[in-house]
Amino acid sequence: MMINLTPHAIVIRRVDGDWTLPPSGSIARVTMAEYDAPAIDGVPVVTRQAGHVTGLVRDAAGLPLPCLVSAMVLAALPAGTPNVYAPDTGATAVRNAAGQVVAVTRLVAA
Repeated sequence: MMINLTPHAIVIRRVDGDWTLPPSGSIARVTMAEYDAPAIDGVPVVTRQAGHVTGLVRDAAGLPLPCLVSAMVLAALPAGTPNVYAPDTGATAVRNAAGQVVAVTRLVAA
């Protein structure tokens, strides 16, 4: 069982049919720090640095339970963090006529 820690349902298209993971009601988030950078042609510019991830559900040993998070949250975690995945919305994603993702066919691991 995987916990969906995003605010919307995630549809995973498998060979045996679609698997929809409804939102759990909890959302994993990452703090972002902003720093001023030099303006470009009078337009303000900032840089951002990911900070602490909150909202992961952990077991008694402190390891995350299998869960889906946003790509931004996943990118903020250390490489190799177990049990945390994001939907792969790249080239293999299934899109509707408007280009919106309606299902993913694979996940991205930390």
